[in-house]
Amino acid sequence: MAKYFDVHPDNPQPRSIAQVADSVRSGALIAYPTDSCYALGCRLGSRDGIDRIRSIRQLDNRHHFTLVCQDFAQLGQFVQIDNDVFRAIKASTPGSYTFILPATREVPRTLQHPKKKTVGVRIPDHVVTQALLTELGEPLLSSTLLLPGEEEPMTQGWEIKDRLDHVVDAVIDSGDCGTEPTTVVDFSGGEAEIVRYGAGDPERFE
Repeated sequence: MAKYFDVHPDNPQPRSIAQVADSVRSGALIAYPTDSCYALGCRLGSRDGIDRIRSIRQLDNRHHFTLVCQDFAQLGQFVQIDNDVFRAIKASTPGSYTFILPATREVPRTLQHPKKKTVGVRIPDHVVTQALLTELGEPLLSSTLLLPGEEEPMTQGWEIKDRLDHVVDAVIDSGDCGTEPTTVVDFSGGEAEIVRYGAGDPERFE
């Protein structure tokens, strides 16, 4: 049965955030809000968490997982960025964008695209997510909480708790965070290629 955390959207309770972070460190799979929609998240090195996300969402090994990072310094540990790409991403973060870039050796091979050796990264503009990332001190390995056969992600924490009670370990509820996922920009070829239009304004990358 998943633990349920009712967290204030603007002033998240430190005790609740600390409890969730401790759970993640211990291998928990969580459902949490972001600036685009709810996501599933676990620790970067959690093979069990990866397998559970794949199972819940019915994903194959070509799916790009996302490393949700606290800030640009943390993001830079996990992807290779040249100067032009650096400026473009820096100007768009934090925000509702996911960037696909070549992975560094810090990223386990199981998380990289099997052929491209890339990974998705993002820096969310969401108070609760940022509080959790600050407390955790490392990225969250994440995937949008979009269930198989459904067109939109789940938006209500209580509904997520009800439907996924036996497949996730914790749910953070800080209110509705919308249904539109991030805009995904692939920089792995050197030029910006928009592979999914979403909550982030795509114009700056077109």
